[in-house]
Amino acid sequence: MTTTAHLPASTTTRPAPPHERGTPGYRRLGIALWLSGLATFVLVYSVQGLLPTLAAEFGVSSSTASLVLSATTGTLALAVLPLSALTESWGRARVMTWALAASAVLALLAPLAPTFETLVVVRGLQGIALAALPALSMAHVTHEVAPRHLGGAVGLLIAGNTLGGLSGRLVASWVAELGGWRAGLAAVGVVSVLATVAFRLLLPPATAPTPARTRLRDLGGPLRRHLTDRGLLCLFGMAFLLMGAFVTVYNYLGFRLLAPPFSLPGTLVGLGYLAGSWASTAAGRLGDRFGRRPVLWVATLLALAGIWVTLPDLLPTTLAGLLLVTVGFFGAHSVASSWVGRRSATLPGAVPAQASSLYLVGYYAGSSLGGALGGVAYDHAGWAGVTGYVSVLLLGALALALVLRRTPAPAV
Repeated sequence: MTTTAHLPASTTTRPAPPHERGTPGYRRLGIALWLSGLATFVLVYSVQGLLPTLAAEFGVSSSTASLVLSATTGTLALAVLPLSALTESWGRARVMTWALAASAVLALLAPLAPTFETLVVVRGLQGIALAALPALSMAHVTHEVAPRHLGGAVGLLIAGNTLGGLSGRLVASWVAELGGWRAGLAAVGVVSVLATVAFRLLLPPATAPTPARTRLRDLGGPLRRHLTDRGLLCLFGMAFLLMGAFVTVYNYLGFRLLAPPFSLPGTLVGLGYLAGSWASTAAGRLGDRFGRRPVLWVATLLALAGIWVTLPDLLPTTLAGLLLVTVGFFGAHSVASSWVGRRSATLPGAVPAQASSLYLVGYYAGSSLGGALGGVAYDHAGWAGVTGYVSVLLLGALALALVLRRTPAPAV
C-alpha cells in the first residue's frame, strides 16, 4: 500500500495556507484560543481573590496562603518545556483539549480538599495538567495565522487570559461570599468544563502539518540555540520580571483593601483585568504597525509609573495605579510573547514551539517565585514594601527592554 510519504513531491497534499484576518477560519481560531486562554487563567488565578479567606480559614500568613497559587504556576513552569515538546507530535488540538479537560476535573476535586496541604497538592497537579497548553496555544497561533496578523492574534489569545483572570477571580469570590471558598472553587470548575467544551467545538482543523515526534535528547541542540541568543534571553527575562511584578500586585492588593482605611472587598481588584483585555489586543496590533521595540518599552514604563500611583492610601489613586499596571503588563506581555515566536522562526537551529515554552517557563516561574517573594515583602513592610519590590522587578524589565532595542535581528 502506497502512502503520501512515498509519492512524488508534485502529488503530495499541500498544507492549507495560514488564516488571514477576517476569514471564518481566523475568527473560529481566534475565539477558540481566546477560550483556551480564558480557561487557563480561570483555573490558575481564580484563587487570587480567595487568598484572604484561605489565610483566615486555615490560620496561615498571606505569603503562605499564596502557595495555593504558587504551587500551580511552579509545577507548570517546571513541566511546560518537556511536556509541550514531547506532546506536540500527538496533535496540538488533541493535547490542548486533554489538558483543559484534566485540569477541569482537578478543579472539581479541589473543593473537596480536607486540609490546606491537600489543596496545595491538588493545585500543583493542576499545573502539571495545564503545562502543555499555553506553549501549544502560542505555537498553534504561530503556525496557523499569517505572519502579518500574528501580533493581533496573540493579543486576542492573551485577551482571553485577562478575561479568564477577571471572571475566575470574580466568580470564585462572589460565590464564596454566599457559600464559602469550597463553593467558589466548585463554580470555577464548572466554568472551566464549559470553556473546554466550547473550545473543542470551535477550534478549526489545523492547516499546518503535525510536527515529527520529538525525544528528550532531541531538545538539547535547539535549547542551547535559544539560550545563546541575546534577544530571546531578554524576552525570557522580561517574562519572569513582568509576571512576578503583576502577580505580586494582584495577590496582595486584596489584603490591603480589606484592611483600614479601605475596608473594602478584594473583588474590586479583579476589575482591573478588564483593562488588560483591551491592552493586550491593542498592543499586539500597535506592535505590528509601529514596531515591537517602542511599544514594549512604553508599556513597561507605564506599569512602573502605575505601581507608584498606588502608594497613597487613597482609593482613587490605588485603582488608577492598578489600571496603569494592568495595561502596562498586558501590553508588554502581548508584544513580548508574539516576538518570541517571530524571532525564533528566523533563528537558524531554533524551534518556535520550544522558544514559546521557554518564555512560559520564565512567565510562570515569575508568577510562582516572584509572587511568593512579594508576599514576604508585604508581610514585613506592607504596601510600601510591595511598591519597592515591584519597582525593582519592573526596572529590571525596563533595562532588558532597552537592551532588546539595541539587539539586531538574527542573521538568516
